[in-house]
Amino acid sequence: MVNQNGSLVSRENFKLSLDNRAFKYGDGIFDTLKSANGRIHFLEDHYFRLMSSMRMLRMRIPMNFTLEYYENQIRLTLDANKLNQQARIRVNVFRQDGGLYAPRTNEVDFLIEVHPLKETYKGAVEIELFKDFPLASGLLSTIKTNNRLINVLGSIYAKENDYQNCILINEKKELVEALNANIFLIKGNEVMTPSLDTGCINGIMRKKLIEAIEKHDTFTVKEMSISPFDLLKVDEVFLTNSIQEIQSVDRYRKKSYAKEKTKELIKYFTSFIQV
Repeated sequence: MVNQNGSLVSRENFKLSLDNRAFKYGDGIFDTLKSANGRIHFLEDHYFRLMSSMRMLRMRIPMNFTLEYYENQIRLTLDANKLNQQARIRVNVFRQDGGLYAPRTNEVDFLIEVHPLKETYKGAVEIELFKDFPLASGLLSTIKTNNRLINVLGSIYAKENDYQNCILINEKKELVEALNANIFLIKGNEVMTPSLDTGCINGIMRKKLIEAIEKHDTFTVKEMSISPFDLLKVDEVFLTNSIQEIQSVDRYRKKSYAKEKTKELIKYFTSFIQV
């Protein structure tokens, strides 16, 4: 079952119209959340990021679309699919049908899908740069719009070349993010991650981890411009997203990475979010 504007519909009966703007123009945004043991991880942070993205795209937020309503609709969908353990939740919001580039209305529709969460990848992670098409730096790239064509092409490239992930760059040749995650680099006790100015997704795990590191006694964190050459100079690299949370990188080209400080950060972050 999927949740279409608050009504549960079977997957077989769900349909999009030919005038759907997410299909025709990519005029929509999405979010991915994780649920485990009855708890939706960082729900409030996801909600406020979604509201901020809708305002940025000049979508009209319905008056009833409160945090409580949002949580209830997600839980309704989880219950209908009997997913009480671990689940991947995807929420799509898109402008209602009609219009060409100029929309007929700024009112929105939403769709919630839930899927059992498969065990995350535990093997070695080798990364490479995907340089065929750069991302555009700037604020629009920081939100999760439906236009993910560069991520699709990068994923095809990674699969064809037996990489577990690729790192995207922007038009300034700065590191931006991985195909499905934010990226962090460790040198000594300094943790570095691309700033939002580079065009990286304003990830929830990225945000929460930065908050945690800022309170750490030993580690410091910097949001900054990072060159691809820095991948060869640092001690460790790891990726973050809402599903895999924190994932160590093993190798980039001829550079192999340690994992000790990443493991220390994982342990610290786990205790930090439970406080």
